[in-house]
Amino acid sequence: MKKFPCRAGCGSSLFSAVLVVFLLSACAQWLPFKEPPPAVPAPAAKSQPPSPPPPPRIALALGGGAARGFAHVGVIKALEAQGIVPDIIVGTSAGAVVGALYAAGHSGFELQKLALQMDEGQVADWSLPARGVIKGEALQDFVNRAVNQRPLEKMPRLFAVVATDLQSGEAAVFRSGNTGMAVRASSSVPGVFQPVVINGHEYVDGGLVHPVPVRVARSLGADFVIAVDISARPQYGRVQSTLDVLLQTFAIMGQSIGRHELPEADMVIRPETPNIRATSFQDRHLAVLEGEKAVAVLLPELRRKLAKLREERQQRQ
Repeated sequence: MKKFPCRAGCGSSLFSAVLVVFLLSACAQWLPFKEPPPAVPAPAAKSQPPSPPPPPRIALALGGGAARGFAHVGVIKALEAQGIVPDIIVGTSAGAVVGALYAAGHSGFELQKLALQMDEGQVADWSLPARGVIKGEALQDFVNRAVNQRPLEKMPRLFAVVATDLQSGEAAVFRSGNTGMAVRASSSVPGVFQPVVINGHEYVDGGLVHPVPVRVARSLGADFVIAVDISARPQYGRVQSTLDVLLQTFAIMGQSIGRHELPEADMVIRPETPNIRATSFQDRHLAVLEGEKAVAVLLPELRRKLAKLREERQQRQ
């Protein structure tokens, strides 16, 4: 067997290596055992409270009634004072006139100021009889000036105007286009105003189909409809002139149609206007006051119904 020479110090080096391994092993056996730190649980995700349901969409359905339409101004003033501001406005005839100004951003007080400054000559352009003794262009221009020439679709609030298609007899709901022209069409009492031509169709007063446009307001997404009925009861009508006879006829017809549509409103406000003539601007102060008084009488019931609707929506959330 061949022997390999060992260099000097070879044995001592081997011994030292063995000794180091032994000492390290011994140290490892005697070192105290440390448990790993406990795992810190991740913070539980905070449950987000359910978001409140959106507030109910309130609509104001403003009916026709010629000069009694000033009562709409009082209603709007009183509702605004209680923080009740509609999201949707729908108007027929006189209601379309007031509704356009309101939808354009005028407050109730500003509406009253405009009403008091209005002169009958600003909206009545008499002409020789030609299917009507009033052309209606003056009313159209007045409304367009008051809304700063905004078309219907550019109004700050959703606004719709109801008229009647003279050929088909169907309701026409205008939501875009010339605001003044739509209001003029909605206000064109047959035999008094000349029919309005829009896109090849002739239109007359919306009161023939929707004296107070509750159903139209509902179709636009309203959750709560406040209807304002300013029509005079036929028993209070005056029939001293041809115009009186026409308006009395409208009052009778409107009462008949309204019996079917008004019950679908959540709240019906009826200003007392029997002594206010449909053709007179002289009683505008009284009409505004009657509108305010009508809201004051019904305010507790209106608040209760709105609170109940909000509670029901919260429970369904």
